[in-house]
Parts: sequence; C-alpha cells; structure tokens
Amino acid sequence: MAVADTTTVVVDDEMIDPVTGEIIDQKELAERLLAQAKEQGVSLTGPGGLLSQLTKNVLETALNAELTEHLGHEHGGTPIGENMRNGTRVKTVLTEIGPVEIEVPRDRDGSFEPVIVPKRKRRLDGIDQIVLSLSARGLTTGEIAAHFDEVYGAKVSKDTISRITEKVAGELAEWSSRPLDALYPVIFVDAIVVKVRDGQVRNTPFYVVMGVTVNGERDILGIWAGDGQEGARFWLQVFTELKNRGVEDVLIAVCDGLKGLPEAINTTWEQTVVQQCIVHLIRNSFRYAGRQHRDAIVRSLKPVYTAPSEQAAKDRFEEFAAEWGGRYPAIVQLWKNSWAEFVPFLEYDVEIRRVICTTNAIESINARYRRAVRARGHFPNEAAALKCLYLVTRSLDPTGGGRARWVMRWKPALNAFAITFAGRFEKTTHE
Repeated sequence: MAVADTTTVVVDDEMIDPVTGEIIDQKELAERLLAQAKEQGVSLTGPGGLLSQLTKNVLETALNAELTEHLGHEHGGTPIGENMRNGTRVKTVLTEIGPVEIEVPRDRDGSFEPVIVPKRKRRLDGIDQIVLSLSARGLTTGEIAAHFDEVYGAKVSKDTISRITEKVAGELAEWSSRPLDALYPVIFVDAIVVKVRDGQVRNTPFYVVMGVTVNGERDILGIWAGDGQEGARFWLQVFTELKNRGVEDVLIAVCDGLKGLPEAINTTWEQTVVQQCIVHLIRNSFRYAGRQHRDAIVRSLKPVYTAPSEQAAKDRFEEFAAEWGGRYPAIVQLWKNSWAEFVPFLEYDVEIRRVICTTNAIESINARYRRAVRARGHFPNEAAALKCLYLVTRSLDPTGGGRARWVMRWKPALNAFAITFAGRFEKTTHE
C-alpha cells in the first residue's frame, strides 16, 4: 500500500498542510487513511500494516529533517560545504507496534548523528519502558522475550532485555542517595520477604521506609536488604542515612515492633513518637483466626482503634476479649502486649488517625511488591531482588521518583499536624 503523504507542519497543536496552509482535520485524515487501507486490503497492525507504514514515514521524515539541519540545505539544494547527502541505508528498528524497516539518510563524511534513531540503536526508547514495566511486574527475561514475540512479532534476545534492565542500576544508586525533605509528618517501616538463592534459597527481608510528605504524597525513602536478625545497630545505620540525606525531623514513626527499631528512631530524632502500626496489628491478629471469622473480628476491633479516648478503647477491648477471647486467646494477648505502643494513636485528631491508619495507601504498594516477587519465585542474589523492588517503586510515579498521593483529603490532616506538633512543624517547613 502506498500511504498518502503525511508530511505536515504542527503549529499550536494544529496540523498545517505545508502546500495549502490549511488546517488538517486529524480525524478526517485518519478516516481517509483507514478507508484507503481497507480498499487495498491492508491491515491496521502487523508487518506492512497501516500503523507500521505511518511509523516508517514519520521516522524517515524526522531523520531527513535532522540531516537537512545538519547539512544546512534542503534536499537538492546547493551544499554549503563539501559535505552532502550520500544515499540511505536500510535499518530495522523495534517500536511499540513491532519491527519497522526504515531508510536512514547518510552524509558523505559520516558526521551525521541522528537523534530520533541514534546510530547502532535498533529500538526506540518506548521499548525500554515496556521492558522495564514488564520487569516491574515480575516477568523474567525469557517471559519478556516471549511477550515481544507473541504480541509484537519481534525477536528480542534475553541479553538485550538484561542490558535494558541493567540500565536502572545507576538510576537506583542515584535514587537511593537522593536528597530528601526536611520533615515527614509520618514514616512507615515495613518488610517484604523475598526468596534469594545464595547457595540455597532463603527468605530475605527487604525493609521499605515510606514517608508522607507535607504535601500529602507517598514517598518511598529507601529499600534495604536484611537477614532477619536486624537490631538497633542496623536500624541506626538506616535512619542515620536518612538524616544525612536531609530528614531533620519525623513527627510519627509507624512500625511493627521490629527489634531495636524504636530505640534507633529516638536516637536519630529525639521527639519522634513511635506508633504501633494498626494495619500490622490487625494483620497479625489474622494469623490466629480462622478465615471464616476474619470479617467479624475486624468489625469487633474497629471500635477499639476508633475509640475517642484510651479509657473508651479499654472498655471496647474488654468487650472484644469477652466475645473472642475464649476462641482466640492469642489475639487478645497480642493486643495486650502491643497496648503501650498502640495507645499514642488514641491521642491524635481523627484526621491524623486517618493518615496513620490508611490501609489502602500502605497495602497498595505492598501488593505490587508481593505480586512482582511472587511472579519471579526467587532471585539469584540480593541485587536482582532490589532491582525488581525498585522497578516496582519506579512504576508508581510517571516521573520515576516513586511518589504518589497518600490521602485525598490532605488539608484537614495538614492542619491537625500543624496544631498537634506546633513549633516543630513550622520550624522545619518554613526554614
């Protein structure tokens, strides 16, 4: 099929015909091309399809425009110097719609360096993003290669896919040392268990520190590999690193009673309140409960952690213990053992409680991590596992920063934090 000439000029998002100077109706143009393709029996996708030919035309037009700018004269014009056009060479590039064969223009002295399709590059940047996105979902290099073969009809080697994903190693190092905000109203410390083959397959915890910024965004501050035996020294290194990256103060740190963690937090930031994570407390309660009773247990516990005061919470907990203590005494004991770390939660305004106890914000990122980890099964080493977790983090935010909204109604929470932590809040955010 001979595709109609699509050479146009774009001005203020309008396509202008360079010959007539008229605005081209893009919908009308698309309909005309589709009708032409249908008449000639050309498919929309696939090798030789309409999209493939349009992509070929666009790329070749862009390459010729680049060469014109490089040489300083139009095709057929008078050369400014000795350098001039010198034919074309055929090159196949991998695009989001599959492999496309294009003719790349050349110059006589070989000084032309294309930007849109660089020399020695046989795939467009969009392909790299597809590979990274699939990798973030836990697909192996073999599975990604099979995906490209099945969906795009393109052969992409495992080595090529590995090279693409290895590019994020430098990005990961930069991300792990990037400057952080001076104040985080809340940080959460959580663990993701990953199977790592180090001689033998072992369960390795990777600790994720998530922060809520003063703008109400979820910010993944960092990811650290452990061995399950972490204590105060390990956590002090983690929090000292965060402090050295700019974190001057944390108002509330939410964690799950990890050994040595509260002491390390208060050594780093003396005034930080260490709070037992309500999400983890509820989740840990499920370990001892039958699946058929979980919904009922959550309903019975909700009056406890939504109580207006500590005394009211104690009264509601006694009612919970009377209802469920006979069947599940371990759950009652779990809450009693965690009561001292749970109590600070009851002193906060309901808006602050909502931020601390927003299960969706915490569980959404955890679900993505676990999905990717389960898809892979196990990793050859800690570096490979860390790369996968970073790719998941990277996918949260189109800018690659790993930030996303925490709660929609952030302003009421912001006001509650400013009043509850008056002085500390203004000092850090206004400097």
